[in-house]
Amino acid sequence: MTVLYEDNHIIVVSKESGEIVQGDKTGDRPLSDTVKDYIKMKHDKPGNVFLGVVHRLDRPVSGVVIFAKTSKALSRLNTMFQEGKIHKTYWAIVQGRPKLAEDTLSGWLTRNEQQNKSYMHPREVPNSKKAVLAYRLLSSSERYSLLQVNLFTGRHHQIRCQLSSIGCPIKGDLKYGARRSNPDGSISLHARSVEFVHPVSHQIIKIEAPIPNDNLWHDLTLNL
Repeated sequence: MTVLYEDNHIIVVSKESGEIVQGDKTGDRPLSDTVKDYIKMKHDKPGNVFLGVVHRLDRPVSGVVIFAKTSKALSRLNTMFQEGKIHKTYWAIVQGRPKLAEDTLSGWLTRNEQQNKSYMHPREVPNSKKAVLAYRLLSSSERYSLLQVNLFTGRHHQIRCQLSSIGCPIKGDLKYGARRSNPDGSISLHARSVEFVHPVSHQIIKIEAPIPNDNLWHDLTLNL
């Protein structure tokens, strides 16, 4: 775990792929517990440490995660997320190259709980939710492209499903059509940066997570 930013109210860390943000049925140790232990040790806090989970990233995804260190920050950050006032930028390595170098994708997603998978529809169907994102081509190689993605809605597996729907599945994402898995079980989707107004100090906060330590990531970001 790498701490990217910390003050009295929030802590922002870089999540490795494979980590879970919050405890789940697997029983694996979540990132939230690691962050609590860090706070307890660094600040020599007795008893339980308060840590609020504001948002999550899928297990195979890496990048920026924000936690709240106070209940005041947690409630304000929750409201900011609901109102779309926290701006996250993702980088994704996808198979092939999209037809357009820049585009906004809009459609309707349904979620299959049993499969833990979302499906894309061109028009509204029962139990579907509107999904909108914008992408921009940053660089490409013979087989892969690096896209910057900005979400306008936050749906289950939205980036994974929508990029797959235009014939550009994320590298390593077998669930959404990738040819093969990544050796470490990750998918090549990275929450690159986050920008928001601090919930207490009201300063503008911009934080960037380092890219995964991987040759393809380094090659595709070399000239950016």
